[in-house]
Amino acid sequence: MTAKKRAREPQFVLISVVAETYGIHPQTLRLYERHGLIKPARSAGNTRLYDQTAIRRLEQILILTRDLGVNLAGVEVVLQLRERIEEMESELDRLVELVRRTELDQRHGVDRQRALVPTGPRALVRR
Repeated sequence: MTAKKRAREPQFVLISVVAETYGIHPQTLRLYERHGLIKPARSAGNTRLYDQTAIRRLEQILILTRDLGVNLAGVEVVLQLRERIEEMESELDRLVELVRRTELDQRHGVDRQRALVPTGPRALVRR
């Protein structure tokens, strides 16, 4: 197997390793999972497997709970807001690109509505 293929494969860590690394009890990780705060993958034998995404999310949870004293309900709200902000930033990036393309089209006299194959802004905006 090449190094490139290995780099693309997700790296998973067992619950015991994650718990030891972050100095928390495995039951705490299970509690976070029950509250829907983290969603580890599962092996064929139903063993919890944490990938880098789950670990980064756990780090955010620990900062909120340990460092900032936020309770689990507050953590859930903060994480949902962060996800929503990321979605909105992504949508804003798409809209900025659409405006940039429209400006370029106008500057160069391109009329996409009258082209042989008309394309409009709807093709670029997520539904």
